Amino acid sequence: MKLANNYTAEAMMGMEARFGLRIASALNRQGEATGHDISERLRVAREQALERARMSRRATAGVGSAATQVVGVSASGTAVLGGHPMWWTRLASVMPLVTLVVGLVLIDQWHDRAQINAVADVDSALLADDLPPDAYSDPGFVEFLNNPRE
Repeated sequence: MKLANNYTAEAMMGMEARFGLRIASALNRQGEATGHDISERLRVAREQALERARMSRRATAGVGSAATQVVGVSASGTAVLGGHPMWWTRLASVMPLVTLVVGLVLIDQWHDRAQINAVADVDSALLADDLPPDAYSDPGFVEFLNNPRE
């Protein structure tokens, strides 16, 4: 899986591990120069952090099938959902867009068909009328329409 800046997940985990080792060695060097009470508190804090990391790994290691979500525990103790979306999840997120496009195409076809039918009705009325088509372009045609037929 590619992440930002073209790093794979394995490369990112390796960089995190190296960073953690550097921090640990720097803390160990500084820890030798601190007093006994401070070094004891740091040792207890390290043990607690390692225990939380073990618990987090156990919580995410129990994932069975591909249909389940990965559940983890963050450093603050909150549950975190993760994992890769399944094919049907991606399909479900694209379906509203597909439905909208299909609906717009159908509306456009219906509108075009309605306009064609309206023009066809006018044409058939003109051809079936007792007036010749040239009469409609005559300036006196408006007068003809205003006078009632006998």
